[in-house]
Amino acid sequence: MMLTSRTTGIAPEDNEGHAVLLLHAFPVSSGMWEPQLGALAEAGIAAIAPNAYGIEGSEEKTAWTFEGYARELALLLDGIGCRKASVVGLSMGGYQAFAFYRLFPEHTASLVLCDTRAEADVPEAAKQRQEFIEAVENRGPAEAAGRMMPNYFTPETFSANPALARQTEAMITGQSVTAITAAMKAIMQREDSSRLLPAITCPVLVLNGRKDRLTNPETATAIAKSIPGAKLELIDEAGHLSNMEQPERFNRALLDHLRKVRGS
Repeated sequence: MMLTSRTTGIAPEDNEGHAVLLLHAFPVSSGMWEPQLGALAEAGIAAIAPNAYGIEGSEEKTAWTFEGYARELALLLDGIGCRKASVVGLSMGGYQAFAFYRLFPEHTASLVLCDTRAEADVPEAAKQRQEFIEAVENRGPAEAAGRMMPNYFTPETFSANPALARQTEAMITGQSVTAITAAMKAIMQREDSSRLLPAITCPVLVLNGRKDRLTNPETATAIAKSIPGAKLELIDEAGHLSNMEQPERFNRALLDHLRKVRGS
């Protein structure tokens, strides 16, 4: 299999062919979803959290796009007998969720868009991303960790839960330079999804850390207002990786959304 993944160990056939697809942030791994996989397993919900290319045994590619990755995800879901998925994407995973919905709306039961944005990069952002790529190529994965980690959690969490910070940093430094830079190139080349928002017809939950500095609450509010019927929930005391920083609050919102989608 081209993509490695973590799962709840529950088959979609036990959930009427449905599953939850968890798409991770940059530049961490599917390990970020462990708190959610545990909660979903306890609730009896099938879920799969794939690793992007080059991460934890997934096939490494020097160049890829979110559209190509979405097609790979569709094959992955088909292979486990999933007919429809609730696609949960955080940050980069949100960009991938947009690409999946754009290509496979009929296979999308719902979307959960977390700490992400719909618009493409402005020129200044693209310039900063290119500089990031060059710095990682010159100094390695530790450079990516050094640049990204300060934005992931609130200062209070760094002080109170240093183990979480170490765990997250290890996900980054365990990757290759190629995996990190290829993912960043995919981010730079992503399609603008702003015009897609009003056309989304499936149920949508927008989740965002109230203290997220990378994708702030105003960004999340704009997404929710642009999607018909979307629900917005801001997670207190959470930064960018809201699912890891406040897993109980995140899981409560996610499970409530899934229960409504499943009609149970």
